[in-house]
Amino acid sequence: MYAGQSRNTVQINASVYDLAEYTAGNTTITDSIGMTYAILQKYQRPMCAISGGSDSDIVIDLCSRLDTERKTRYVWYNTGLEYQATKEHLAYLEQRYDVHIERINAVKSIPFCCMEYGRPFLSKIVSKYLEKLQRSGFQWEDEPYEVLSKRYPDNYAVAWWCNRREAEVWNIEHYRYLKGFLVSNPPRFAISDKCCYYAKKKTAGKCVRDSNADVTIMGVRKAEGGARSVSIKSCFTEERGLFRPIFWYSDQDKTEYDRLFDIQHSDCYRVWGFKRTGCTGCPFGRNVFGELEAAKRYEPGLYKAACRVFGDSYDYTRQYREYVRQHKSGDKTLNLFEEIDDDEY
Repeated sequence: MYAGQSRNTVQINASVYDLAEYTAGNTTITDSIGMTYAILQKYQRPMCAISGGSDSDIVIDLCSRLDTERKTRYVWYNTGLEYQATKEHLAYLEQRYDVHIERINAVKSIPFCCMEYGRPFLSKIVSKYLEKLQRSGFQWEDEPYEVLSKRYPDNYAVAWWCNRREAEVWNIEHYRYLKGFLVSNPPRFAISDKCCYYAKKKTAGKCVRDSNADVTIMGVRKAEGGARSVSIKSCFTEERGLFRPIFWYSDQDKTEYDRLFDIQHSDCYRVWGFKRTGCTGCPFGRNVFGELEAAKRYEPGLYKAACRVFGDSYDYTRQYREYVRQHKSGDKTLNLFEEIDDDEY
């Protein structure tokens, strides 16, 4: 039990009707309770992916309260670069909810993927397209699409580079000054999003197949923004058996759920001050350097490991952010009332 933890306001084994009545003041939470209960009643082999993050904490609370037959399989994917605080939090969750969380090793660990395919940089979308461009021998030319599509035929990343994709979030212009930065400072190391693919997505797919799960439950929220807000349209993708019980939760809804059910998050949040967690020192994080400073203080061994794995990407990210700082002061299109911090890009 974490220090300062109180007893649950509503017992874990309370009925779905008691829970719905208790949360009636927040329709988003009440709806998620009803939907989660219906999913757990309908499917016989549910699998719930637990990350140890704050969204995941709500999902395991929902499932453990509503899985009256205790048939849910809980799994955690070990990417090979995880906080000790997260591992300790998993033990706490097992004790609180009287469940077992299986630790599943990645198909390929993050350190292995970075060595074999390349380092992640900025975001999954950016890394995916930069890898495609690098593999085609792209010379970082600022030329029209009609020219580059002939020079690099059958390379879908050229459309991203030339802002020809339908949604702005799928184009390079979504990232402030990134194209100019790449033209002026071509990457000198391999970039790839394969660590996410093999350490998480591929691992999850293998786990689903091995367990013959008929529905996978995960903590994804639309309010997180990014590519997910464009590609995912609902909380349930029936044809793929993917259920996201807190998909429609706002940050305020999360705070309210935490209060109602006395949710205790890991030390990454409670002690270190993180707003969200992921793989240790992941370059995709907006506050990656703040997270690194916390890891350096609380888990110095893991901090050194992250620097060995992602060092090239950290240096390149610093260069890019400095490039943005130098150019944004002269940007006449910039909204004068727009708040910009050191993590803006």
